[in-house]
Amino acid sequence: MGLLEKIHEPKDLRALDSTELKILAQEIRQKMIDVVSKNGGHLASNLGVVELTLALHRKFDSPVDKLIWDVGHQTYVHKLLTGRLGRFNTLRQLEGLAGFPKRAESAHDCFETGHSSTSISAAVGFAKARDILGEHHHVVAVIGDGAMTGGMAFEALNHAGHSETNMIVVLNDNEMSISPNVGAMSSYLNRLRTDPLYDKRKEEIEELLKRIPGIGSKVAKMVAKAKDSLKYLLVPGLIFEELGFTYLGPIDGHDQALVEQVLEQAKQKKGPVLVHVVTRKGKGYKPAEEHPGVYHGVGPFDPFTGKIAEKTAPPTYTTVFGETLCTLAKENPKIVAITAAMPCGTGLNLFMSQFPERFYDVGIAEQHAVTFAAGLAFGGLKPVVAIYSTFYQRAYDQVLHDVCLQQANVVLAIDRAGVVGDDGPTHHGVFDISFFRIIPNLIFMAPKDENELRHMLYTALQYNGPVAVRYPRSVGQGVKLDETFLEIPLGKAEVLRDGRDVTLIAAGPLVHTCLQAAQELRHYGVDAAVINLRYINPLDSELLCHYARLTKHVVTIEDHVLKGGLGSAILELFEENGIEGVAFERLGYAGFVDQGSIPQLYNAHGLSVKGIVQAVERLQLIRRVAQS
Repeated sequence: MGLLEKIHEPKDLRALDSTELKILAQEIRQKMIDVVSKNGGHLASNLGVVELTLALHRKFDSPVDKLIWDVGHQTYVHKLLTGRLGRFNTLRQLEGLAGFPKRAESAHDCFETGHSSTSISAAVGFAKARDILGEHHHVVAVIGDGAMTGGMAFEALNHAGHSETNMIVVLNDNEMSISPNVGAMSSYLNRLRTDPLYDKRKEEIEELLKRIPGIGSKVAKMVAKAKDSLKYLLVPGLIFEELGFTYLGPIDGHDQALVEQVLEQAKQKKGPVLVHVVTRKGKGYKPAEEHPGVYHGVGPFDPFTGKIAEKTAPPTYTTVFGETLCTLAKENPKIVAITAAMPCGTGLNLFMSQFPERFYDVGIAEQHAVTFAAGLAFGGLKPVVAIYSTFYQRAYDQVLHDVCLQQANVVLAIDRAGVVGDDGPTHHGVFDISFFRIIPNLIFMAPKDENELRHMLYTALQYNGPVAVRYPRSVGQGVKLDETFLEIPLGKAEVLRDGRDVTLIAAGPLVHTCLQAAQELRHYGVDAAVINLRYINPLDSELLCHYARLTKHVVTIEDHVLKGGLGSAILELFEENGIEGVAFERLGYAGFVDQGSIPQLYNAHGLSVKGIVQAVERLQLIRRVAQS
């Protein structure tokens, strides 16, 4: 039995000596490599925080002390140390361990994360609640340097420094988010890492000044009054000090004894403390160290060679989007592309390499990305903003007020729309239809396949005003791509199959599931029409009302929550147009959706051929046809 099998809860770590801790760190890394190589997951970030996590659990008493992990994709080590080793092989699987902190999973997961830059805000809340209730436990937020580029982190730092409450922020600085970090904060942290005075604390510098014969005390007092002079030259971490934090670091995050020493020092300080820890993403596994971006979120791979399983499937929608945008940008020099720390994830890495002067990665700052795009548009350019559906939630005010209200000429590319699989509820893009479709002047499209995605992107760039295009994470349908681009008529749906008994309506790749279901329904004597909606806003009122009156039975299928979604929009349309006497079934999600593969989730929620046939059966069509 290895050491890891003997760790049932964090307190078991405190009996280990330094040699045993190094062995345990190796065992943890090997366990994560073994499981992630089979299940996929976030590997590089977790390999980088092994010693840090061990130190945190040795110096703090979780779950009494609160450990809050920003983003949360670096909590595999935390899960292994808090009684979940026996279930670790189920990581990111249907009904298995979540890939992110989950309150229902363990008392040690005190706050659920998945989106960036939230941990310090939550920590301030935990700390203030502790103070009001007269409790005395520690509150620790662990945040990466990538997440620190998010504006919400600075809002929280400002509040924490002003409140002067006792709390600790551990800045895990690995020089990356998913892609290399950008922006002024990244440059600032880089200067701290390389500062030859990085191990000089403010108190030590002041003590040195006091030793100057005759004038030392006066000089020290002058420095205290004139922060903007010598402090800028001598004190690392000035930004954090000015915000009201005691700054400690930067220190080597893989020197566990040093990390524990500094954490103990932080515990003794009054007020907010920031501990700057420098780690290496992918630490201990050569392929991940050399290619941390690739192994940030990785699919199955060979744990011995690091070779990632080859995919023979058609290209993903994301890939087709990126290639198409490059093709169109060659013809139109006004096209520019923007992403929020996701050039590879959104397929814009190709655009970045071909048109570097027209590409902008603004860091983890979705709000800024959208308003920045509005400014570019009013300046005469044609910006395309590519952000995951789940992260567009963070920029809704900017989409509504800065882009749509002002009729800005911006294209919003909504990647990862619908369920995304094993990353679970924090990453599923199942709410965007509900909050985008209600914006009056936003043209909103969804392609049934990758060829239609190309035509929709072309159409969006021809339009003068805000346009959103929604597409999934999955691979395409493998259809042939047209050589020439076609402009899709505004607000016009497409009838893919005529029918007289029931109308099946979908937008996006589930249109193909409807076509398969229509074939299956023929065996039951049911003649189903299939409509590819194409436009979610505006809806094709004339066509949809015609088929509702013709068939008297309608089934909508959507990779989205039911409330406020596609089916709701069509019901509203029918009510507005006085359509009565139509039997209606909506297929979609009733609430938050757990992790699992996309096919598993589709099957579990009826977004399948079987689910559609059962919906038609609930309309009593199959039984009536069989009787006749």
